[in-house]
Amino acid sequence: MNRKDPPATAGLWELFLSFAKVGVMTFGGGYAMLPILQREIVETKHWATDEDLANYFAIGQCTPGVIAVNTATFIGHKTRGIPGGIMATLGVVFPSVVIISLLAGVIRVFEDNPMVAKAFTGIRACVCVLILNAVCKLWKSAVKDRLTLGAFLLVLAVALFTDVSPVVLVAAILIFAVVYELTVGRRGGKEAR
Repeated sequence: MNRKDPPATAGLWELFLSFAKVGVMTFGGGYAMLPILQREIVETKHWATDEDLANYFAIGQCTPGVIAVNTATFIGHKTRGIPGGIMATLGVVFPSVVIISLLAGVIRVFEDNPMVAKAFTGIRACVCVLILNAVCKLWKSAVKDRLTLGAFLLVLAVALFTDVSPVVLVAAILIFAVVYELTVGRRGGKEAR
């Protein structure tokens, strides 16, 4: 996809409504929203590129809060500044607040219903597919060479077999990238001259 600037006509209500559309599909939490965010923000609205979105996901993962809310805030801020960040954030959380408020009063009535339990089992399976889809799309924009493949495999192994915080993993990779660029990257640039 070619880089496109945010449309000049992107209004605050457009941000709110676009992120509310994403927020209404909250089943499974923030990760399940990732492919929906990608479709709405990158493919439909062109407010970010796949690479931008991957960066926002990475930053959103290591900052406090829900990844989809953090990503909405970043994109809203990029598109329309602080008011855009506020409207995008409100848009993504508004459907959840409404749905949870409505369900809170009646959930106890249905929680022992076998049909409801089966429905939630099916929803959880669908959420796994949505998350896998998001991972595949992120893979295409993030793993570009042997170095990034090595970083991916190392972080995957540490994440699967230890209890290291994602913040520590992202910080370690960030430090490695800076050190690599300052040492190997500079040498490569001098040799090319």
